[in-house]
Amino acid sequence: MKSIVSFDLDMTLLDHRIYKIPDSAMKAVEKLRDNHYIVLATGRDMDNYYSRQFRDIVKADAIIHNNGTRITAGDKVIYETCMSKELVERILRFAEEEGLAVGVTMGDDDYYTHPEAVIAHDKRLWGESNRRYQDPWKLLEKNIRTLAYVGEPEGARKLEAAFGELKCPLFGGGKGADVLERRNSKANGLRILCEYWGIDIKDTYAFGDSMNDIEIIKAAGVGIAVGNAVDALKEAADYVTADINDDGIYRACIHFGLIEK
Repeated sequence: MKSIVSFDLDMTLLDHRIYKIPDSAMKAVEKLRDNHYIVLATGRDMDNYYSRQFRDIVKADAIIHNNGTRITAGDKVIYETCMSKELVERILRFAEEEGLAVGVTMGDDDYYTHPEAVIAHDKRLWGESNRRYQDPWKLLEKNIRTLAYVGEPEGARKLEAAFGELKCPLFGGGKGADVLERRNSKANGLRILCEYWGIDIKDTYAFGDSMNDIEIIKAAGVGIAVGNAVDALKEAADYVTADINDDGIYRACIHFGLIEK
């Protein structure tokens, strides 16, 4: 019986310092393929323009997109849920009034209130910002699963204080947060995949680095934090491996006997 090995993408598999998946991590992923289901569990929509390249590199058996609000197994969508239009409208109005950059990347376009904050964020990280911005109010015409906030942690706290139905787990770097309904999580996505494949959740391993991973780290049979993870995630994990750029994924897979050297 196969087990599930789940990976967050950003700063768990994908090292933002070099903006690539380290060779040792890809070596581990390739070795895992024969005996395990490989799952990407991420806050991203892995089908959009800035994520597709990593989707195609990893070739996961399933993807938990947008923190569990959409789940695909191969080409099949097995679960999807969306925010109500009324909730999206209230969030956008609040973000505009409070000067917060809130929005989402859909397909090849970006829809954000106060996009100037996103542009500044991108330039700090990569030296440029090449997003194609559209009117964020067009989001009311679309099905929205989750949103993102770009900015300092106090902005995320403002959103949580104003909307009891939302949670805003911070990104690993602390310069933004996912914006999603409390009912959704990567952990719920993992449970759905366990049911889909007929696997006991005790036979699952989950890797992560930031606060949107804490529920799946706790729910999985074995929750593993990479060495560069935030402290709260390390405390919640069953095991802390080395840093992403110090072969952390590969070392943990060896440690638990998931692959051979």
